[in-house]
Amino acid sequence: MNESLSRLLSRRSVPPRWLGEPGPSADEIETMLTAAARVPDHGKLVPWRFILIDGEARQRLGEVLVKAFLADNPHADAEKVAAERERFSKAPLVVAVVSRTVPHVKIPEWEQVLSAGAVCMNLLNAATALGYGASWLSGWACFDRRVLDALGLAPNERIAGFIHIGTAKEKPTDRDRPNLAAIVTRF
Repeated sequence: MNESLSRLLSRRSVPPRWLGEPGPSADEIETMLTAAARVPDHGKLVPWRFILIDGEARQRLGEVLVKAFLADNPHADAEKVAAERERFSKAPLVVAVVSRTVPHVKIPEWEQVLSAGAVCMNLLNAATALGYGASWLSGWACFDRRVLDALGLAPNERIAGFIHIGTAKEKPTDRDRPNLAAIVTRF
């Protein structure tokens, strides 16, 4: 079987708690982002961008999350607060993929959003191809305006996903996959 197809057929998300050092080098990050950006993009609008969160920035973002979380959950126990503080500090690199749609007479918003989703998937595949574990996550932080403002998102921008990337400390077992007979029809 072709190596690329074999890799796609065996790709598996690795939870951030199983990701550790070493993370990707600067050259590897550039390679991954270059691959991620090679997606269908009707009209060449580039309706997405990247925010790299690594090093100390992971802890700074954790403090942003704690502040927003406690504002909404003032009686949260210490364990939940700690979980929010550490949300982005497990993997050495987190890439926020930002979806930034623009009004266009020929290219609907939906196509632009799908392009950002394709960027997330290409980024996962590129990380896997380089030997890293990765996971595409969302969660409340993707939708909280306080977090989005702290990350510098404009009003027309949203987080398509946070891609956590690092060296897998454990290899996850595969999960059940859809039965093609149940989801494929012919017209």
